[in-house]
Amino acid sequence: MLKVDRLNVYYGESHILRDVDLEVRPGEVVCLMGRNGVGKTTLLKTIMGLLPARSGRVALNEREITREAPFRRARQGLGYAPQGREIFPQLTIHENLLVGLDGCRGPDRRLPEEIFELFPVLKDMLGRKGGDLSGGQQQQLAIGRALAARPTMLLLDEPTEGIQPSIIREIARAIRRLRERGTVGILLVEQYLDFAQRLADAFAVMEKGEIVKRGPIAELTPEVIKRHLAV
Repeated sequence: MLKVDRLNVYYGESHILRDVDLEVRPGEVVCLMGRNGVGKTTLLKTIMGLLPARSGRVALNEREITREAPFRRARQGLGYAPQGREIFPQLTIHENLLVGLDGCRGPDRRLPEEIFELFPVLKDMLGRKGGDLSGGQQQQLAIGRALAARPTMLLLDEPTEGIQPSIIREIARAIRRLRERGTVGILLVEQYLDFAQRLADAFAVMEKGEIVKRGPIAELTPEVIKRHLAV
């Protein structure tokens, strides 16, 4: 579903991503891990088309999208909930969700009912402005907005950052339900190990812009954590 081959990304002359290879299959949750500043967010932004690749290839559903604009990637089935959420604070929840419909590939311009099944609070507060929501509610809105266009691949950048435990559980439940559906792949950047280990099928660890360790989540052993993730 998502395939990244030998991706290289620069900020000016600084080499940030170095020959990154990564795959996410339908119905699979892959957790991208690593210490701060190793390139995780840069990788997601490059997959989404917000940053240009110097070399390498990004393919979605066997179609190369390396040089396509972000809105075209969205219409190919790529959804993105960025770090920091980046909702529109002056728009209502309903209006924020409608923005997500711009990525729709087909003629159906209705919001998927699944958004409200996963996050019932959004349906109860459709007329409230995004800026009036709590951080956890804004995160639910960011994920809901990404789901509005019915993506086949979902990029989630630190969805539990700064979120209260009750909403972390709701987000975990939503990810689990999406995985069980079997048609959506999820690339998840996450720092909380227990959250990742409960939800992910596989992991990849980054250091200095490279993937240095990967495997099924059962192989995320204390030794791997101590070597690559401990601060």
